[in-house]
Amino acid sequence: MKRTVTQGLFVGIIVLLAFLGCAQQSRPSIDGDKVREYANALYNRELYAQAVKEYQRYLDLYDVDETQQANIHFIIGNIYFDRLHDYENAMAYYLKVKHVYPDSDVLPQVDKQIVACLERLQRSADAKQALDEATSFEPDAVPASHQGTTIAKIADREITSGDLKYHIGQLPEYIQSQLKEKQAKVEFLHQFVATELFYDAAKRKALDKDKDVVEGTFQAKKSLMVQKYLEDEIAGQVQMKPEDVELYYKANKEKYTEKDDQGNVKRQKPFQEVRQQAAEDLLREKQQKAYEELVRRMMTAEKVEIYDDLVQ
Repeated sequence: MKRTVTQGLFVGIIVLLAFLGCAQQSRPSIDGDKVREYANALYNRELYAQAVKEYQRYLDLYDVDETQQANIHFIIGNIYFDRLHDYENAMAYYLKVKHVYPDSDVLPQVDKQIVACLERLQRSADAKQALDEATSFEPDAVPASHQGTTIAKIADREITSGDLKYHIGQLPEYIQSQLKEKQAKVEFLHQFVATELFYDAAKRKALDKDKDVVEGTFQAKKSLMVQKYLEDEIAGQVQMKPEDVELYYKANKEKYTEKDDQGNVKRQKPFQEVRQQAAEDLLREKQQKAYEELVRRMMTAEKVEIYDDLVQ
């Protein structure tokens, strides 16, 4: 019996020492401020998923006070919302701030973001309930969605230069190219503010439940999904080498001529002059062929039948 107790005591000491050794080894050797700065750098370089991972690592490994914890959870929520468009994960982080850090200064903005997440997840009834629950907002505690100078205000909401840059960046490239001058950006900002005002007014009239809006939203979402699917599928199939463009030009020289009023060729445009146009024409043809082949394969796989003669 005495030997058993001694053995048990010895095992207990070994376990305790092992635990203390592991605890000592798990203590981070890198300064926490450097980890947070690294996470900020990842965000600034648009490596958003990696930034989330490092912010979470900072929270898990370092002694962070509750104010910082709430702020970093809010930052992660904003990354999921604004950058990754993952509204479920965004709402999870916003809800954690709301319930775990109820005294946080960012709580008013958190309530707004929860409503925004629910709206984007097409949970209108839940969004209305969340909006009703958020009974008060503190304007001074509302941070900007994107860093930068405040360039406009809508009530307690600030619109920053970062917001302007972000929304311009969401536009097609050919439109972005038209918004490089200051005056063009100012006009876009005014249009953006007007759109936000109209949108808020429409929400107050519950137009998000209007049958035409619901149907239009569905059709727009379907179109965007199809467009994204085609981009992903066709992009991998369309490959073009520089020499292909010149071969295409030689095989289609009649496309690149100047003609008189009677349709007679006055001049054959040289390849160097029309290189870009020929490249665009070739790319368009390749994309069209890839599209037609994709449709053919899918119709065969799904056993599609179309009765053209029955169309009146």
